[in-house]
Amino acid sequence: MPLLFLCFLLQFSSLLPASSAAATGGDARSGDSIVFTTLGRSYYTFDIFTLPADGNSYPSTEIQVTDGQSVNFNGHFPSASPSPSLISLLTNQSQFLRPDLEVVYVTERNGISKIFYDVIFGGTGISARRRSELEIPHRLQISLLDDEQENEVRVSFKDRPSLSGDYLVYVSTHDDPGKSRTSWAAVYSKNLKSGITRRLTPYGLADFSPSVSPSGIWTAVASYGENGWAGEVEELSTDLYIFLTRDGSRRVKVVEHGGWPCWGDDSTLYFHRRGDDQWLSIYKAILPSHGEISPDSVKIERLTPPGLHVFTPATSPTNKNLIAVATRRPDSSFRHIELFNLVTGEFKELTKKVSPNSHHFNPFISADGTRIGYHKCRGEGDGRKSNPLFFENVRSPVSNLSLFRFIGSFPSFSPTGDRIAYANFPGLYVINPDGSNKREVFSGAAFSTAWDPVREGVVYTSAGPDFAPVSSEVDIISINVDDDERNIKKLTTKGENNAFPSPSPDGKWIVFRSGRTGYKNLYIMDAIDGESKGLHQLTEGQWTDTMCSWSPDGDWIAFSSDRDNPGGGSFDLFLIHPNGTGLRKLFQSGSAGRANHPNWSPYGKVLVFTTDNAGISAEPISNPHHYQPYGEIYTIKMDGSDLHRLTHNSYEDGTPTWSPRYISPVNVESLYDEEPCGFEDCHWLKQKKKAHNDIRPVLTGPRCSP
Repeated sequence: MPLLFLCFLLQFSSLLPASSAAATGGDARSGDSIVFTTLGRSYYTFDIFTLPADGNSYPSTEIQVTDGQSVNFNGHFPSASPSPSLISLLTNQSQFLRPDLEVVYVTERNGISKIFYDVIFGGTGISARRRSELEIPHRLQISLLDDEQENEVRVSFKDRPSLSGDYLVYVSTHDDPGKSRTSWAAVYSKNLKSGITRRLTPYGLADFSPSVSPSGIWTAVASYGENGWAGEVEELSTDLYIFLTRDGSRRVKVVEHGGWPCWGDDSTLYFHRRGDDQWLSIYKAILPSHGEISPDSVKIERLTPPGLHVFTPATSPTNKNLIAVATRRPDSSFRHIELFNLVTGEFKELTKKVSPNSHHFNPFISADGTRIGYHKCRGEGDGRKSNPLFFENVRSPVSNLSLFRFIGSFPSFSPTGDRIAYANFPGLYVINPDGSNKREVFSGAAFSTAWDPVREGVVYTSAGPDFAPVSSEVDIISINVDDDERNIKKLTTKGENNAFPSPSPDGKWIVFRSGRTGYKNLYIMDAIDGESKGLHQLTEGQWTDTMCSWSPDGDWIAFSSDRDNPGGGSFDLFLIHPNGTGLRKLFQSGSAGRANHPNWSPYGKVLVFTTDNAGISAEPISNPHHYQPYGEIYTIKMDGSDLHRLTHNSYEDGTPTWSPRYISPVNVESLYDEEPCGFEDCHWLKQKKKAHNDIRPVLTGPRCSP
């Protein structure tokens, strides 16, 4: 064994299991900041749009309904209200002209998910628009979501609002089920007259995609039963239930295996499911008019043929012959909205005529059947510049902690906080926290970043493909980003999937994962000369130890591992001393659960990580591409206490990092031209051509293990 590495072992051999970093309690800082990545989210810039339902669509007939601020999605045209005036009820005005357009939708402005109700009078210009936010305290404030309660901000994800009569029905994630890997998504109703909010979903269950029947009496949902979410990343294994809108009673299962229900009338449901031929198609369920309702008494009929994916149906109570659907056809890379004629079985294209190279999501139809709504990326229409935000402030549920969504992947801050390194697939970049001075410092494929705590300007990264098999050529390199020559040094040389470098706080050593034995385990090497000075294998076993992070005081290394069930897909968080002692589990993710990318707070008492502990918040098909349609940012103290969920959305959040200094919770705009709509549709909707024009769907699962 080289003398230098023997010195390393002697240096850490005196570590005690109960080191100073194991002390309980939070950091002694008055303010902290966490930065993380959301796959594709920075490029969404969604708005609600509408087209005439007569099928005579062309660019000038498309109306942008929402105001171009933030991300606006999953709209609904309100049905007729039994109230004297729905508008007067929401706006405290007794007299209003009938608006040209009304829409209820979800918006993510100001860093928090909210439900808005837009009313448009006398045209479609912004000056003609009146807005009433549905969560103002004296109107429709959602219970349990006060802005401030005991120094905590109550945040949640909202989804699929429907405004029917006096009731707003919607999904919210504000209620913790108290069970690992269980979705927080539940359906609630708000009575606009009384102000009373009721939870309609029974505790212990999760409901998605609510739809209110034309009469307003019934609500249908896609729901998990007692077994809950099994980790699906494509179509959820949900069943359809109906219950009374007023209080959630008389709940009954009507369809096994189905999603995204919508009512044709009070006895007819449309929904999507993947058939045995693997195509997503629209089905019709006819509920019995008399007797007990159950899956056995409900008649099911497939409506759309194989050969294309058809999903997220929408109906109108006044035009029972047409439904609006989203499609992915084999000859298109884009998701489009079409009308499907229930009588003739024919499709009529709508959005492809207007914007053929844009994705269009989740159609909805006006009550009178004359307009089709949907959301899409607004691009740079109306003269607006739509560059993504460099830092997007996300409302934090914890006081004195600011949260930011970052435009790149694997961000890490320099020790003084004056620069950020990140991956861009391909390429590695360095940029200032104000978004200036962006520089590419490595042009090849790279992932994970870490700054040397002692040698100024030195960044470590994993050079090679991410999510690759154990034998893939990936090596740890160091880059001096202040050197005009871009001094790049390979610290590992055999390319056996060496990744996730994390330096010790004194800058002498690097811990990383390697597949050199055929399994991914943790190793420690010299920070300057790499493995040429020798290696210390920190962990050993026929499992995957990965995503390691060295604590600021040097006493602990946190990492993610599937060692409890190798190859089973479940990753938990562990701690170990650098000398190999003191191994203990910090966080149990649950069966097949994921806990990844741990990162230490600057004072070393708390870790931030990403996990699917909160299950899934929406049907994956309702969003653009995410490798895994889940993943929220959590923190935990290093004694395993005080687990805290920080983010609420239906996206894939990951690779969190702490800033060494507090960042004020304000958005920072990108200073560089970025493609405003640079995201992809769900990869598992792609089709490819086999032999002799035999077209079949391409079925893709989650990416390889970390």
